[in-house]
Amino acid sequence: SWNDHVYDPVYSLSPSPLPTSPPNPALVHSRKPAELKDLAPGTNPPFLLYNGTLKTDFIKIEEFLEQTLAPPRYPHLSPLNKESFDVGADIFAKFSAFIKNNPASTTFQEKALLREFKRLDLYLNSPVPEEIDHNSRENITLSKRKFLDGNHLTLADCNLLPKLHVIKIAAKKYCDFDIPVQFTGVWRYLNNAYEREEFSQTCPANIEIEKAYLDVANKRL
Repeated sequence: SWNDHVYDPVYSLSPSPLPTSPPNPALVHSRKPAELKDLAPGTNPPFLLYNGTLKTDFIKIEEFLEQTLAPPRYPHLSPLNKESFDVGADIFAKFSAFIKNNPASTTFQEKALLREFKRLDLYLNSPVPEEIDHNSRENITLSKRKFLDGNHLTLADCNLLPKLHVIKIAAKKYCDFDIPVQFTGVWRYLNNAYEREEFSQTCPANIEIEKAYLDVANKRL
C-alpha cells in the first residue's frame, strides 16, 4: 500500500482538458507540504482535487479516475490481468526489511528482495495473453511490452513504479545494492517509465529519497 513507503501521491486534475494518458501521482513527502496545509486538515495523502472538489479516500480516487478517464477517449486505467497488480505486491516490504537490518546480517533479506525482483522480471518477460496471436504461426516467448499490463500505463504501474524508483535510489545509497542487470524485464520496464514525463517529472529528487532514509541507515550501523 501507499502507506508502506516514504512518498505519498497527491492527484490534481484540471477539469478541462483532461490529460491524454493516465495521470501519475505527483510524489510528495508523507508530511503535507506547506501549500497543502489547508487542504483536508487532519488527514494524510493521497488526495485528489478536481474542479474544486476534494477526494481523500484512495478507493474513491481510483473509482473517480476510472469513471472520468474512460474509454474510448482515454485508455482504461485498470489492468486486464490480475497478476499485473499482484506481481510487485511484496517487493517494497522486502526492501524495507533489507534496508533496516544491520549490514552484517542482511544476506537473508537481500535474497528475499532478489526473489521478488526475479518474480517481477519473469512476469515482465513473459507475454500477457493480449500479446499472443493464436492465428499466427509465430511463437512469442519473450514479451516486448513497455509496462506491467501492456504498452499503456495502468493503476498497477502507478502503484509499483514509485516504489521501484525509491528502492533503486535508497538501496544503492545505503546498501550498495543495484538491481541486477540480468533482470532485463525490470530494466526495460523502468527505462520505459523514465521516458514518460508523467512519471519522470513527478519522481522525487534522489537527494530527497536519500534524506528520507538517512535515519533508517544510521540505525542499522
